[in-house]
Amino acid sequence: MATVGLNFLAGHWAFGSNSVGEAAFSIANAKVGLSFTSAVLLGILCNAMVNLAVWLCLSARSNIDKFSAIIPVIGGFVASGFEHSIANMYFIPMGILLKENPGAVAASGLNVDAMANLTWSGFLLDDLLPVTIGNIIGGAMMVAALYGLVYLRPRPAS
Repeated sequence: MATVGLNFLAGHWAFGSNSVGEAAFSIANAKVGLSFTSAVLLGILCNAMVNLAVWLCLSARSNIDKFSAIIPVIGGFVASGFEHSIANMYFIPMGILLKENPGAVAASGLNVDAMANLTWSGFLLDDLLPVTIGNIIGGAMMVAALYGLVYLRPRPAS
């Protein structure tokens, strides 16, 4: 929230004739418009990729290996539009603040009805809750549990 507040007060959203604000606003509005199921599933896919990047980084020996392992995976999750609760903690509060800014709203081309879900309760209940559930499932089940099944075999009795 401090980063959101600093960026908002600094007027970062107004850069490029409000194009930065328009992008943040449009992204935030789209994120709170997801169904609960979609948000959970996109959260699972996201954290599966994020945790895969962590595991790949841990298997690397040099900094170049780590960079080479992380960048394609993280780039893939960002390009895919998957949902990450921590990233959403920036975009959605910024969108809520920008909702009150006529320049950002005008640049987005959205009308008032299209922004109905862009509220604090919409952020917490319609996005943060299901995305966090999905992130936990994606990280704990799809990556950590799979690695555990593959590599943590019981030792034979002696």
